[in-house]
Parts: sequence; structure tokens; C-alpha cells
Amino acid sequence: MIEPSLALQTAVRGTLLAHPAVTDLVQPERIRAGSTRPDKFPCVVLSGASTQYLGRASGDQHLARVNVDLNIWAIEDGPDTAKAIGFAVSRALIGMADEQDGFSIDQLDQPRLIWLRDPQPELAFTHGVLEIEAVIRWRA
Repeated sequence: MIEPSLALQTAVRGTLLAHPAVTDLVQPERIRAGSTRPDKFPCVVLSGASTQYLGRASGDQHLARVNVDLNIWAIEDGPDTAKAIGFAVSRALIGMADEQDGFSIDQLDQPRLIWLRDPQPELAFTHGVLEIEAVIRWRA
């Protein structure tokens, strides 16, 4: 397995790409990892990943708590489009498979979705951040 936060980001992106309710609203190439403000809208940008190693489990397994932020950006129809994307993303993640390539998801939570005001209101961007928190397990 690659580093836990990268593995989770890859699995989240794959889940979103496989969910028609998400790809009907966001073109697949606009669902990506990154850290910069996007230039094409609407989009979902995975960023802000962190990993907390929780230790070893039975059978030579390891556990980690991984946090990833999904930044949802839209300009068309303002908050309506962004919130529709946020809901579709949230529903897709609820159905995310527990078994992934090289690791298992023991717990997956979406503790918070916040909608932010754009620092440049004249641009009319809507930006939401969906926090993802997962406990994952893998074999060494």
C-alpha cells in the first residue's frame, strides 16, 4: 500500500468517479487532488490530508486515522450547484466499499460540511469543504 492518506485519496476519487450522480454534475477530470484554487468549475479538489498512526493490530496489521478535505467549487447557479455536488459526493461516500486495493476501511465519517464565503465576492464562487475521517487497516 502507498502512504495511508494517498491510498484513501485514491479510493475516494475512484468512488466519486464511479458514481453517476457525481459525474453528472462534475466532469471526471475536475475531480482531482491538489492544493490550489481551481481554474475550471465546477470541481472537487481533494487536499489537506493528514495521517495519525494508531499502532499495530493482530495479524501483522497496522491502523491509521486519515483525514482528507474535499473542496467543492462551483460558480454556475451559485450555492445551488455547489450544494447539489456536496450532497451527491456525500451519498457516494456513504456507499464506499470497505475493502479497497491494499487496505480496509474500518470507519468512515463525514463530520462536517461547511460553506465558505469567497474572499472575492464579485467573482460569485461557492466553496464548500467536506471533511472525511477514516480509520484504515492494512498488512505490512
